This record gives sequence, C-alpha cells and structure tokens, in this order.
Amino acid sequence: MTRLLAVVCGFFLVLMMVHVGADIALKLLFNAPLVGTLETVSYYYMVGIVFLALPFVELRREHVAVDLFFVKLPQGAQVVVYAAGMVLAAGYYGLFCFQTTLDALKATAQRETVMANFLFYVWPSRWALSVGSGILSLMLLLKAVAAIVRHKVDDAGDVVEGMT
Repeated sequence: MTRLLAVVCGFFLVLMMVHVGADIALKLLFNAPLVGTLETVSYYYMVGIVFLALPFVELRREHVAVDLFFVKLPQGAQVVVYAAGMVLAAGYYGLFCFQTTLDALKATAQRETVMANFLFYVWPSRWALSVGSGILSLMLLLKAVAAIVRHKVDDAGDVVEGMT
C-alpha cells in the first residue's frame, strides 16, 4: 500500500511539474497563463505529495530520528523504548487521522470550495490527510508489535528483519 501511495505521489510530482511548466510557458509565450494553477498546486498536488508520502517515508526509515542515547541502552530497554515510541506516534497519527476524517466528511458533505476566479472544489484533497496518516498509524503499530515479538531492534532503532 505504501509503495502504491509513493507511485501516486510521483504521479502528482510529474503532474505538478508539467502543469507549472505549461503555465509559465503559456504566460511567457502568449500572455495567457493557465487559470487555477496556484489553487491546483496548493490544494491538490502539494497536499497529496506531503501526506500520502508519510507511510513511504516511514517504510524507508527516513523520518527524522535522534538515537544519541538510544544506542547506549541495553537491548531489552531499546525494545521497550522503541515500541513505546511507535505506539505514541501511532496514537498521535491516529488522532490526526480521526480528526482529518471528520473534516474530510464535513468538507465532502458541503462540497467545500475556496475563493478563486472560478468555482474550485477542494473537498477531495481533504482525504489525503486522513488516508496518509491512517496508513502511517497502522504501520507504526505493526512496527511496535514486530519489535515486541522479535524482542530486538537494530542500531538504527528499527525492527530487525524489518517490514521493508
């Protein structure tokens, strides 16, 4: 699932590049920029790229981590600290997912728009937050369980024979 979301993010990156490039080219060549480029980039491409990529970043172990003291702990304490950290992070992202899902449901029901020179719907982009954070939350819980079951984490603070 995380790799599929990464592909979607890559698709959004390419779309954004083509869209912005076409907007600039049309503006410079014909003084006729594409209408809605700023809104589309801000409310669709960027939101999707940031929030749908969260699980993939965790899968690749590329979130910011500080293990200055962690590596000095005995193996059993590392497992406890790691699992506790994963559960806390999963709780945070779970709450984030819950709230953003409520927001997305409300935005969908109201067919939320933003002020622009035209009718611009933003309610579909609200779902990227709940999807990305929900999958991330589940992934973090699975990593906590894997650390407890295997009773081992590596030097980087991830489950040995991880979930990649």
